[in-house]
Amino acid sequence: MQLTKNFWLNEFVKSQAAIRKNIDNRPTGEVIASLRLLCENILQPLRDHYRKAVTINSGYRCPELNKLIGGNVSSQHMLGEAADIEIPSVCTYDLALYISKNYKFDQLILEHYIIGDVNSGWVHVSYTKNKLRNQILTKLHNHDGYLNGLIISS
Repeated sequence: MQLTKNFWLNEFVKSQAAIRKNIDNRPTGEVIASLRLLCENILQPLRDHYRKAVTINSGYRCPELNKLIGGNVSSQHMLGEAADIEIPSVCTYDLALYISKNYKFDQLILEHYIIGDVNSGWVHVSYTKNKLRNQILTKLHNHDGYLNGLIISS
């Protein structure tokens, strides 16, 4: 099922962990509608801006899959509101910075970032039809907790 010009549902539900554990990771119609909003408001505009494929590292996760991989119990991935993304040849920090300055979002996290390595980690971005928080965080690799804002130096 096509969500937008360049995004397909199968990109958001594919999971090697689900395949290995025989978990049915098919979303409901409500989740598909949320994924479509995420694509229309953030991911497709990103794809159009960079003119490069946006890689979905993690998209929709049913509750069983989310638990299996150790996801947060209130993860927006389970609602179809979030994706962990990268764009080949675009620095992860630069991608997060561009999103923060150009789009309305609920949450933006530069995840598992290594200070000094702008290509490390990935970007978690979420969009909801409810009130958007525009929350920006950094989760440094091998550190507990989240830091407010985009952190690129110690």
